[in-house]
Amino acid sequence: MKPGVVSCLVGYSGGMKSGPTYANIKDSTECLLIEYNPEVMSYRDILSEMMKQHSPYRPAFKRQYRSVIFYKNDEERKVANNFIDHMSKGRKVHTDIEPITAFYRAEEYHQDYIAKRSLR
Repeated sequence: MKPGVVSCLVGYSGGMKSGPTYANIKDSTECLLIEYNPEVMSYRDILSEMMKQHSPYRPAFKRQYRSVIFYKNDEERKVANNFIDHMSKGRKVHTDIEPITAFYRAEEYHQDYIAKRSLR
C-alpha cells in the first residue's frame, strides 16, 4: 500500500438496490473504499492514483465497470470536479462524480486480488 493509505476494501456502491454481490451486482459499481491519513496523502493524491490505475477516457461498457468518483462532503465534491475539469482539457473524461451511497464489501476472493493472483 502507498504511504498514507490506512486500509482499502473492494466493494460495491452507487446503486439503489441493496446487497449487491459479484454474481448479482444489480445497479451498483465495483469500487474501492479507501481510508487514508490526510496528513500524509490528500484526497487529490487519491484521485491521481486512481487515474493511473485505469483509463478515464474510455466509456464504460457496463455500469458495473464505470469510472466514478464518490465523495462524502462538499469539499471532496469540489476537489473531484476541479480534478476532472483539469483532466478534460482537450479530451472527454468518462468519469462520474457522485455522493457516496451505501458501501457493500465484496466477497473475500476480491480483497487483495492482485497479491492473491501473484501467489498462483
